[in-house]
Amino acid sequence: MCISSHQPINCIEKACMLRPLEAPFRYLFGPGPSNVPPRVLAAGGRPIIGHMHSEMFGIMNDIKKGIQYAFQTSNNMTLAMSGSGHTAMECAVFNIVEPGESVLVAINGIWGERVAEIAERMGAKVHTLVKAPGGHFTNAEIEQALAKHKPVLFFLTHGESSSGLVHPVDGVGDICHKYNCLLLVDSVASLGAAPLLMDQQNIDILYTGSQKALNAPPGTAPISFSERACHKMFNRKTKPVSYLLDMTHLSNYWGNDGKPQRIYHHTGPVSGFFALRESLAILAETGLENSWKHHTEVAEYLWKGLEDLGLKLFIKDKDLRLPSVTTIAIPEGYNWKELLAYIMKHHQIEFTGGLGPSVGMVLRIGLMGYNCNKANAAMALAALEDALKQCRKSKA
Repeated sequence: MCISSHQPINCIEKACMLRPLEAPFRYLFGPGPSNVPPRVLAAGGRPIIGHMHSEMFGIMNDIKKGIQYAFQTSNNMTLAMSGSGHTAMECAVFNIVEPGESVLVAINGIWGERVAEIAERMGAKVHTLVKAPGGHFTNAEIEQALAKHKPVLFFLTHGESSSGLVHPVDGVGDICHKYNCLLLVDSVASLGAAPLLMDQQNIDILYTGSQKALNAPPGTAPISFSERACHKMFNRKTKPVSYLLDMTHLSNYWGNDGKPQRIYHHTGPVSGFFALRESLAILAETGLENSWKHHTEVAEYLWKGLEDLGLKLFIKDKDLRLPSVTTIAIPEGYNWKELLAYIMKHHQIEFTGGLGPSVGMVLRIGLMGYNCNKANAAMALAALEDALKQCRKSKA
């Protein structure tokens, strides 16, 4: 028998792989991912089945119904992307927009910035409405920009986690339709925590992520397309720039195209879909209205506690505060990085600073899904109070 002369290199880099995996327990009280309930972890740990097995298709059908409930939509073209919220973000833009078409993006934080860059990269003519972090757009401002730029797609972030703002959506869909424009909404940080009604609010494309109020690990991203969006999407002159995210294939994989057979497109995250199904079951058991109410009650408890510590909330208008992610103006005289490092080291709690345009402006506390309760809010407040006492005041 001929044995290859090639020999493995037993270098020092191999040594780390001979040690058991270690992952510390942390209280994930940042803007996500959040801690996951044991029943969702258990669901993700079930034995793998084939991604094209009939049982898997049954689970995917359940996921579709769960997303329809969470989004409050009857859209047939509803599914979960194999990937994070960014995957759904790119899927929406790549499938709806063709090179050279006009897109309008509302930017009041990092997520609008990301969508603008994605649209630019695939050749769209990108126009922007811009506000500083914490700012929001009036319907009149939106309509004026739609009339001027005549876009095929308007993007708006419902839950802007970088600034802690929940943006009003009522009436925006109607205005978009008046100008023959589709409305795309990002609800990654808000779904399940703040009221959002896809069909009633005339949202054409809505997406979210699994790792926040939905209670699941990162890695799956629910998305839904209206009939108007499907008409635009499936009557393109050019193919979408991404094969992986092409909805002509994904709609078949999810059994949404009316064809009798599902054809292999890619290997979906089987364990991730198990976990997502369980997380959607928890939301259905809880009830959407109860979930919204619970997140608001815990957020208000946290807000009062922060104000009692003498801290200033970044979003002044209570009605515009995102219940899932609270932003605090960095207290004067403190180094925000030092505060976060102290809390992590001494309390094993993750808070974060700002993101994108809000860096250096805010501290962020997220209490979502499984983490959303008053005991955790009290723990977060105690840790922050301790850090404010122990950290030396200095110029940031």
